[in-house]
Amino acid sequence: MFMMMFVLDDTARLDDVLEAWASVGISGATFFESTGSHRRRTWRQRVHARYDYGHLSVADEAGNCTLFAIVPDEQVARQCLAAAERVVGDLDDPNTGVFMAWPLAVVKGVPPAIRAHEAG
Repeated sequence: MFMMMFVLDDTARLDDVLEAWASVGISGATFFESTGSHRRRTWRQRVHARYDYGHLSVADEAGNCTLFAIVPDEQVARQCLAAAERVVGDLDDPNTGVFMAWPLAVVKGVPPAIRAHEAG
């Protein structure tokens, strides 16, 4: 099994990415709002010191969305990468996102369909 992580830059495309993943057989993913250190630094530089008295929070920043999903194997992870790029464009382009996947050594509690794929 593999864990996929996708940091989606344009949060308005979240539903499109989830639909694209569903089209290759991924029925579940976990996602949350997130931001990165580069975005945080550049945001703080844009705020004038006279207005930054600590009352502005991470919630005031434009963020991104980070998605996680467990998939049966590397091939499915690559299919999800291709599906995500059909939605947002080439991830090597700026302001699209970052995708990664890695093998999992220990997994418990995943849906039976993913476990069955591993056993087969």
